Amino acid sequence: MAFDATFLTAVLDEIRARATEARVEKIHQPSRDTIIFHLRCREGREKLLFAANPTAPRLHLTTASPENPAEPPMFCMLLRKHLMGARLSSVTQIPMERCAAFTFDCTDEMGYPVQKKLVCELMGRTCNIYLLSPEGRIIDCLRRIGLDESAKRAALPGLNYQEPEAITKADPRDWDFDDYMTMLSCPGSDVLSQRLMDELGGLSPLVCREAALFAAGSVDARVEDVYEDRLNMDEVADRLDLFFREHLHHPRPYYYALPDGTPKQFAFCPIREYGDCQEAATFGGLLDMYYTVRDRKDAMRQKSQAVRKTVQNLCTRIQRKLAIQEKELEATFDRERLRQLGDIVTANIHRIVKGQTTVQCEDFYDENMTRIDIPISPILSPQQNAAKFYKDYAKLKNAEKELTKQISIGEEELHYLRSVLEELSRAETEAELEEIRRELQDGGYIKADTGKKRMKQHKVAPMRFESTDGYPIYVGRNNRQNDELTFKLARKDDIWCHASKVHGSHVIISCGGTKPPDDTITQAAQLAAYYSETTAGQNIPVDVTPVKQVKKLPGAKPGMVIYHTYRTVIANPYKDIVVDALNAEKKEEE
Repeated sequence: MAFDATFLTAVLDEIRARATEARVEKIHQPSRDTIIFHLRCREGREKLLFAANPTAPRLHLTTASPENPAEPPMFCMLLRKHLMGARLSSVTQIPMERCAAFTFDCTDEMGYPVQKKLVCELMGRTCNIYLLSPEGRIIDCLRRIGLDESAKRAALPGLNYQEPEAITKADPRDWDFDDYMTMLSCPGSDVLSQRLMDELGGLSPLVCREAALFAAGSVDARVEDVYEDRLNMDEVADRLDLFFREHLHHPRPYYYALPDGTPKQFAFCPIREYGDCQEAATFGGLLDMYYTVRDRKDAMRQKSQAVRKTVQNLCTRIQRKLAIQEKELEATFDRERLRQLGDIVTANIHRIVKGQTTVQCEDFYDENMTRIDIPISPILSPQQNAAKFYKDYAKLKNAEKELTKQISIGEEELHYLRSVLEELSRAETEAELEEIRRELQDGGYIKADTGKKRMKQHKVAPMRFESTDGYPIYVGRNNRQNDELTFKLARKDDIWCHASKVHGSHVIISCGGTKPPDDTITQAAQLAAYYSETTAGQNIPVDVTPVKQVKKLPGAKPGMVIYHTYRTVIANPYKDIVVDALNAEKKEEE
């Protein structure tokens, strides 16, 4: 990501255009580092989010509505006391720094008009939010820093606020073709993107790599390439000037997303380093999308961590057990030799005297009738020694049958538990996670929380999509829902799709007694490929068959089915069909 000073400048321009002269209606602090101002603007209402999180600092207009704590934190109450009803009069930024100041027109305790500032610093580990008095003193701050922690910039109520040290690098907005020529004329073997980082302020490494890619054709291009005539200095300088002139004065919200649709990088310029990029409608919308997806996945990962760890431990235990059983099974393959030795001992019983430890006999199972030494027990009679070989042979024969059965059961259980792990990776809501938890409790894999009263969760319905031909397509969210969808809700003549030989959702095309067109089957196959382990791949084989061909064996685990008559189509797990359907679903809910 590239939430640099230049990106912040574009975000602040967006805030000025939509929220200047706005009134503060509400102030919430949903988490320790996040504050949301509810503003009443000329053209409606906006929410302004401040996130002074060292790992994800940001500031933008948002549409998200995170859950608020039962009791507001002290800093939130202080902001309400000083800024409720205040009018946002101006928004400024320290040049080339991720630091913004919001000036509010409000009244003091005596009712006189005053101006107070909310300063938001988004510089990595030193992220902080300050509320300043009209004289520039710190009324309070989100994260207090004592004199013993930082002698230069302590952050305590009553102290004068000190701005961050000024950036000594050049402002890229002031540079032109001659400046880039001067920079390239300096000798050195350093990478061009790093040279840009050292010379220019307010830019992230991602943006500098994009500039190098645009100007020199590679993110790894070196300055020395200019001297060795591999690059033309005039051309590189001209393209650098063009790149920064275009994107610094006309920034736009671009982002790069993974094949599953998860935003991976964002910047105020096109991101070509990783491939094709996309453009968002607004900077606030881009940040909302990026951090909402990330925060939701992080939250679900934390909530499902205990269940995930339990299932992973069970998988590891079963894998160890299977390895031992397979080794024991391999040992049973040589049991035929025990039966042969029993025959040889029986044929030579007259030679054996009780107390012997070995007996030498001709091996009549060998073409050359070689003499072999057969170990026997000195405490057993000759007849008992012969019987022991037959008994050991029978024991290994029975062991092979039982081990084969146990290995089959273990592999089926491992297959099922891996499908649960795949479900956990796709769970997006607490209700979905609760269904998976109940499924594991019913299977005896985790204990039920008997002492805890859980909130009653409403039953989650399967995901519903609609093909371009108007056919409803249903997708199961978990194993239990897969069973219900396939064997209870679907008709026998409906079409069933599933990614071939991998864990994934059951996908049903509701045909209504008609034959669906090829486009509908292709779109259903795309959904089956997307909601499976292969969601990040391409050219995924998907099995397609009527629902009547899908069977469930007695005692099989949830979601586990068999089918023999089917055809396989190749599909790509495109995100577009999923996004379009989800957007349509949200509109219907609204």
